Amino acid sequence: MKTKIDKIINILGKNLENDNLLEIKKEIGSLIKNAENRKTDKQGKLHLIIEDRTISISQKYLKNELSQIAETKTLERTKYYIRRLLRGLREKKTNKVNDINLYRWKEYDDIITDSLWMLKKRDGSGAHSAEYWGNFIPQIPNQFLKRYTKKNDWVLDPFLGCGTTLIECKRLGRNGIGIELQKRVIEIAHKNLESENSTENKVKFELINADSSHINLKKTMQKLGIESVQFVLLHPPYWDIIQFSEDEQDLSNAKSQKEFLRLFGRVIDNTVKFLDKGRYFAIVIGDKYEKGEWIPLAFYTMQEVMKRGYKLKSTIVKNFDFTKGKMNQKELWRYRALVGGFYIFKHEYIFVFQK
Repeated sequence: MKTKIDKIINILGKNLENDNLLEIKKEIGSLIKNAENRKTDKQGKLHLIIEDRTISISQKYLKNELSQIAETKTLERTKYYIRRLLRGLREKKTNKVNDINLYRWKEYDDIITDSLWMLKKRDGSGAHSAEYWGNFIPQIPNQFLKRYTKKNDWVLDPFLGCGTTLIECKRLGRNGIGIELQKRVIEIAHKNLESENSTENKVKFELINADSSHINLKKTMQKLGIESVQFVLLHPPYWDIIQFSEDEQDLSNAKSQKEFLRLFGRVIDNTVKFLDKGRYFAIVIGDKYEKGEWIPLAFYTMQEVMKRGYKLKSTIVKNFDFTKGKMNQKELWRYRALVGGFYIFKHEYIFVFQK
């Protein structure tokens, strides 16, 4: 529902001039009922016209803010919350790395800020599929794109796989560069991107069949008319847990842990150098178990990045149930754990760095 001068804004403004607390509470109560009854889109958004511009606001957020005003005990506090809500509706304050309106920060309850991510089920909507072994759940790039990028920013994925990150870029209005070593896999990514419906028609994508440790990214960026990217998301193989190809440069074929880390370091050196200073990149990786010993591969990988001088901002632990390879083998793995004296992997790590 849209009106030229929205009723909510008018009433809030008038009540700033009213010194009768009971009258204000009565007006706010009417606004709460109004907000509850207004038509919304599928995302629960209200669309209001303010000063010849349309803004979208969460119906839940608006109701909560109005309820907070209604529950205040003093006139001074009531007017403080009214001013705060009006500022959130009329003005926008963002930082350099995302589009989050800090005047309405409570509205973004879909963005995780805790370091423990308990994600129950992968997003299988649209072009997303769990068909390809080793791909991560779409919620991971979704969270990072909302948190660390703005619309029309460029995102680089040096381990593209079947295109999960770029599908989320398409949905959220970010441009993307994806690099994939295997030709057959990049063809899947192309198909997935083409089949993904999105209202963001102006986004650009570049998918490249190449080795991320050797590709001439400067040439690619010149072709795209850009000099840098604003976010890098890396989801490398977890060493040799899954062999993805026969290619010697494939990290899953590394002959030793030292070789794996050397190859991964070359990818970091060849990609993160194109990230803008002050911007962020993230690595999604897990540990492995070999010959009766837990190998903290994730932390070795983290150290490989830190020794290059990048600032570690967060360590996130993300849960997962069973991988495709362990599906339908829960009882077997429980038996192995009891016999072998170890605990079954139920998590992986995400390290967030700042350049």
